[in-house]
Amino acid sequence: MYAMHALILGAGVVGVTTAYTLAKDGARVTVIDQRPGAAQETSAANGGHLSASEARPWATPSVPRQLVRWFGQAGAPLRLPLYRWDPMLWRWGLQYLSNCRPERYRANAAALLRLARFSQQQMHELAAAARVEFEFRPGGLLSLYRTPASLRHAQRDSAHFAAQQLVDDEFLDPAQCAQREPALGAALQRGLIAGGIFSRDGATGDAARFTLGIAQRAAELGVEFRFGLPVRGLIRNGNRVVGASTTMGAVRADATVLALGMGSRSVARTAGIQLPLYPVKGYSITLGASGDDARLPRMGILDDDKKVVYARFDDALRAAGTAEFAGFDRRIDHRRIDPILGAVQEMFPGPFDAVQVAGAAAWTGLRPMTPDGPPILGPASNMPGLFLNTGHGPLGWTLAAGSARLIADWLGGRTLGLDAAPYSIERFRP
Repeated sequence: MYAMHALILGAGVVGVTTAYTLAKDGARVTVIDQRPGAAQETSAANGGHLSASEARPWATPSVPRQLVRWFGQAGAPLRLPLYRWDPMLWRWGLQYLSNCRPERYRANAAALLRLARFSQQQMHELAAAARVEFEFRPGGLLSLYRTPASLRHAQRDSAHFAAQQLVDDEFLDPAQCAQREPALGAALQRGLIAGGIFSRDGATGDAARFTLGIAQRAAELGVEFRFGLPVRGLIRNGNRVVGASTTMGAVRADATVLALGMGSRSVARTAGIQLPLYPVKGYSITLGASGDDARLPRMGILDDDKKVVYARFDDALRAAGTAEFAGFDRRIDHRRIDPILGAVQEMFPGPFDAVQVAGAAAWTGLRPMTPDGPPILGPASNMPGLFLNTGHGPLGWTLAAGSARLIADWLGGRTLGLDAAPYSIERFRP
């Protein structure tokens, strides 16, 4: 019996989840990645949050005034170095700013929330079937707000999407925040909490361990992983994509799925496709911690005013945040790390001594961002054989399972479980 051969370009959480889903559907699958293993780029040390309710675009109505307020601050949560001559950034940035209008924000956020809720359902099914261990901690996520103004804004936003049944949030006063998460007692006493929003559907976990576990299950299903193999471009027969060229020759397939994160941009260009992606640099730190230290949170927390997320692992605390528009610069700038570390020590004073702080593992990754927020999913325009699964930004893990299911259903000719129009490359055509 003939089985479709699918070629997946990229072994991050998006590519690996897609490979596993296609293999479960009976396809023959090959995965190519230039790295020596899975989950070694943006999936390596992300913030660890899984939440449908947290899915929002970064292009918000408040961004223009925040950029003005944060201009020139090396440690600002969002840093746009206007002195850089970067035509790609300026083109992308104009589109980004146009999506900061309230009506565009609401439409883009609704699209992200729908995909996130669909992905959440698919993730539950996938995790149950694959049975991988990734320090999964269900039980909700708590978004904290340090000022009454930011709390009111978040509550209005939540109420708007709750009316569309896209979120299921609970508003908490400061004391209730500390009751829900006792590790916030010190922050409450210091007046750092104006209130919070609890998302019941949230969870945390280790995205890298998840990706490696799913890769192992995929290999057991027959998926072939070819690591250390850079992709040079797409191969076409007429206008049909029939595979990819690599440094070790051609790999041909019936269908090719582009899931290379920021690498998708240059590879797509070899087939004449312009993907509106920009690498937004983010940072995380991982601090060793005792598994039973009650001074550290049990649940995932978003410190909204500082734009930092916290996730508890068995023997560590991870904090991640910031957005830096620095092109493809992968160097760690400790002026960006220090504010994250400061937020940790401010919110959870006491657990970490000077040795632990000095030994914190710092990481940076380039998140492939679209100017409007939702990823780019589905068949490439007028290019049979090529499917796009990229541009997930900071939500790769949250959206991976749903994106994989959509790609598998496209390839299998099945009815999609979600209206895919908001994620199509066609939305960027004039």
